[in-house]
Amino acid sequence: MLLVAALALALIIADSQFGQLDRLRSWMGTGVAPIVWLGNVPGRIGAWSEDLVTGRGVLKERNDSLNSRLLVLERRAQKYAALAAENSRLRELLNASARVDDTVVVADVIGVTPDPFSHEIIIDKGSRDGISIGQAVLDAEGLMGQVVQVNEFTARVLLISDSSHAVPVQVNRNGTRANLLGTGDPDVLELVHVPETSDIRVGDLLVSSGLGGVFPKGYPVARVTEVSHDPGEPFSDVEAEPMAQLNRSQMVLVVFKEGAGSGMAPATEVSE
Repeated sequence: MLLVAALALALIIADSQFGQLDRLRSWMGTGVAPIVWLGNVPGRIGAWSEDLVTGRGVLKERNDSLNSRLLVLERRAQKYAALAAENSRLRELLNASARVDDTVVVADVIGVTPDPFSHEIIIDKGSRDGISIGQAVLDAEGLMGQVVQVNEFTARVLLISDSSHAVPVQVNRNGTRANLLGTGDPDVLELVHVPETSDIRVGDLLVSSGLGGVFPKGYPVARVTEVSHDPGEPFSDVEAEPMAQLNRSQMVLVVFKEGAGSGMAPATEVSE
């Protein structure tokens, strides 16, 4: 013990006074470095695995949030386009009934009705989310339909292509009003009772007029694809194509009327 103590004391004095052990310490550090690195490998692997799993979860959550925000912003762009058309016609926008920032809830399409004669979808929001019968439903491109049945966790939406569905619309270019009916074909809608003298052209955008109070004003509904005039007939035959992707949209927006709440409006507005 005394020998070891004396040797340690001599090494301490030699190192502090003469710096003779720096090279030896460097050699020893280099020699044990692989051992230290191997000792840290299990911990590093565990941390890397944890970061990988956590990172994927965070990325998925962010991706879902961004998709919801994109859908809401595209819905706003629809409304801005309609308001811009009104402004170009020198209308009094301050007194317009349409609202750009309607309260909305984002929902996923989780089912389609199996009945070939009924155009309906099922969404994953229901009465617990404040959904009620009659609310308008949109996708990123335009109006899709309205809620016709509500359960606690889901709701059934009747699409505008259903033969029993009608939407009051107006031509975005000049404000001409008409009723747009479903034909049972998801790609074809029909304007009815359009006078022969009406100024409606192929390519005209049809937006919801807000008449009847069911659908909010100013949302894109369809674009005119065909206008035909039969001699002697008082009305023109006008066909249009839906703006919404009725058979393809996976995420939709349920619009709440002014003064209505969803019970989750604050969270929805934050996501916007």
